[in-house]
Amino acid sequence: MRFRGPTILVCLGFLSCVHADLKLGFYDNSCPKAEKLILDFVGEHIPNAPTMAASLLRMHFHDCFVRGCDGSVLINSTGTNQAEKAATPNQTLRGFDFVDRLKSVVEEECPGIVSCADILALAARDAVGVIGGPFWRVPTGRRDGLISNSSEALSEIPAPTSNLSSLQTSFANRGLNAADLVLLSGAHTIGVAHCESFSDRLYNFTGNGDQDPSLDGFYATNLKKNKCRDATDETTLVEMDPGSFRT
Repeated sequence: MRFRGPTILVCLGFLSCVHADLKLGFYDNSCPKAEKLILDFVGEHIPNAPTMAASLLRMHFHDCFVRGCDGSVLINSTGTNQAEKAATPNQTLRGFDFVDRLKSVVEEECPGIVSCADILALAARDAVGVIGGPFWRVPTGRRDGLISNSSEALSEIPAPTSNLSSLQTSFANRGLNAADLVLLSGAHTIGVAHCESFSDRLYNFTGNGDQDPSLDGFYATNLKKNKCRDATDETTLVEMDPGSFRT
């Protein structure tokens, strides 16, 4: 499956709708090497762990859907506050260490200049490009948020079981339309999922030990035989769109 041009446009639209005061090249004077440092770091490490591209893009999406793209998903919980990281939708996020390492690289060049929110936005873009996806221009100048609540993440991030109506409402609340929903959903093609997240469709769709009839029969049989061999598998990863890393 090939990435298509509209994906670039929707990503730009998504970013602009949550941060209207951003601009391209925000760090040109204060930290001119910032974007190249991020691109070089991503380009060095993502080829060795291509699934991290999907992880960074997912983290960026989860960040943007709660309080805008402010990096609040990166904040740790404290003794008095459960941060976004603790929310159920974010407990399977990967890449926090990657972002921390990248932040250290940028900080060494320009201490206290580039926000974590911008680093995440740029890293997600660059990671997608490194594995063969599209490139889109990312306006920068985000300010890191100081508020991070697990309850907000739980209520704001769309659930994998959400129906079309609720998804459209959720996206509309952020200035996004049905086309944006379809295109952003298409970003899952570069991702992976644990068997447990869809095993009910293979083994117990209606609670009677049956298979989801909408699944392609050949594909479902292949999954049962070679990947998700039983309904209790919690560790095996499956490509969302098999072969998409190479096409």
